[in-house]
Amino acid sequence: PALALLSLILIAGACLLIFLTLLAGAVDHNPTNKIYFLQAATSKIPGAPSVSRWTFWNTCSVSSAGGNVCGKVHPAYPLDPPSGRNFGTTNGVPTQFVGTRQYFYLTRFMFPFVLIGLFFGVMSLFLGIFALCSRIGSFLSSMMCSVALFFQTLTAALMTAAFVKGRNNFNSNGQTASLGKYAFGFMWAAVACFFLAMVIFFVAGVTSKKSSTTASTGKRRGYFGRKNTTRSRGSFIDTESQKRPIVAKDEFS
Repeated sequence: PALALLSLILIAGACLLIFLTLLAGAVDHNPTNKIYFLQAATSKIPGAPSVSRWTFWNTCSVSSAGGNVCGKVHPAYPLDPPSGRNFGTTNGVPTQFVGTRQYFYLTRFMFPFVLIGLFFGVMSLFLGIFALCSRIGSFLSSMMCSVALFFQTLTAALMTAAFVKGRNNFNSNGQTASLGKYAFGFMWAAVACFFLAMVIFFVAGVTSKKSSTTASTGKRRGYFGRKNTTRSRGSFIDTESQKRPIVAKDEFS
């Protein structure tokens, strides 16, 4: 139960981190208004704010307090500065973004993958309740957690590939850019939490199985041990009772 409880805490933490990252851009309140994937100076781009931040839902400007100021939300919002989804112009946009769909697809697929990973993470969390009293629950939770780990790792890998290259593109064009430390930290921390929870759930299931096998073996040994002891006592009494009449006959003769 202790191992299963630890796994539940890890999965709950991973799901919370993913939720916070997903809410960034859709909710302009602390702490989610500090979460973003990429920040870049976009004052050279016509119609763009002086500083832009990319989230799962939109491109946001930055308030005087340093928080996100976001507009309408668009699911699976891509990193694609030249397209109409972002700024709709090539003026002031780094040339590495022009004429390619690479960044569009990398960031577009992040959204469904993170939702799938979150779904299986929540499933593992609910199944983990049964892991507190059942080894089957531990194995099922470990399996669900492994699926969540797979999709969350894909999401984090796509995020890293797209936004690290995007940051480098802006910097090489003389536009200061940086990665969002909270978004990157949360997404990779969720990967670590899912991995640890998967391993611990599996270990909990194996340990529980060994404990139950040892207990049942001990019961069988105890039963046969008592039976043999009873039989030994009976044979001892029979032997004594057979000896006594013989001794008595010799004395009277």
